[in-house]
Amino acid sequence: MTPSTTSSVALEHSAQAPAGSPGYESLYEALGHRFSDPGLLTHALTHRSWCAENADPSNERLEFLGDSILGVTITERLFRDAPDMSEGGMAKARAEIVSAPSLAAAARTIGIGEFLRVGRGEEVSGGREKESILADAMEAVIAAVHLDAGRETASQMVNELFNESFEQALSAPGERDFKTRLQERASALDLDVPSYVLSFTGPDHGRRFNATVTVGTTVGRGSGTSKKQAEQNAAAEAFMALEPGGQE
Repeated sequence: MTPSTTSSVALEHSAQAPAGSPGYESLYEALGHRFSDPGLLTHALTHRSWCAENADPSNERLEFLGDSILGVTITERLFRDAPDMSEGGMAKARAEIVSAPSLAAAARTIGIGEFLRVGRGEEVSGGREKESILADAMEAVIAAVHLDAGRETASQMVNELFNESFEQALSAPGERDFKTRLQERASALDLDVPSYVLSFTGPDHGRRFNATVTVGTTVGRGSGTSKKQAEQNAAAEAFMALEPGGQE
């Protein structure tokens, strides 16, 4: 699979025409799959903000299915390719590979953002590049491929798209999961379980989440376009403060 390049034709059709229309060739090529039912891909690329303005179903149900397919595929690969990894290590590696940042990175690699169908509010606020929207769309596309061509084709696509994330997770499982690392560090230091407080600003289509985590006397703060991202960023700051040489 190769990263897609933005074309004027793709951008012209991304927000209005269904998959199968001119301009989708780069996405088909990047996915390594041409849909026999292009409607499945259209469905997978339809964000709920689009549905508020148009009579189309959102990709949320496909996202739910895709999440399961992704999880099973990655779990099977970990079981097969990492025979010496413990159950805990496998859980950490899987969590990292299927995380929102990893999903969004895969979506950007194949250029999903330019083909998303989003509402006017999301269009204006940069929704095509939001991590949460891209991650959800990636899961929905996985499900669409599964329904169109079967489990084997979907799994092959997943293994190719997430190969880099897989290799990185094998070398250092859980390295990016700062919430888990912070909880483990707190336990090792006999501190209370990390406590998170969330808030948000902005309208629904441009919401920004802010998180504060407290561990003992250490406070970490972070923000992001999703609750998970904000909490991870806050946990990362607190974790670094609790590192030897950090400021508690």
